[in-house]
Amino acid sequence: MIPLIYATVGEEVIIRKIGGSPEVKKHLENLGFVAGGTVTLITALNGNLIVKVKESRVALNEELARKIMI
Repeated sequence: MIPLIYATVGEEVIIRKIGGSPEVKKHLENLGFVAGGTVTLITALNGNLIVKVKESRVALNEELARKIMI
């Protein structure tokens, strides 16, 4: 498993695990990031990511992206 920030642009990956405090996990779950779900990296700039999850685009900072394991 590796953090989401190491995914390749345009690559669809499967989320294996969500880390962090219970509040962070709940926040990411509310955004659509759940174990077993898929996410596609749209673009990455200075550690900040724009990803497609459940037909929506979501911006993540590097700190949150490191908590999503693929």
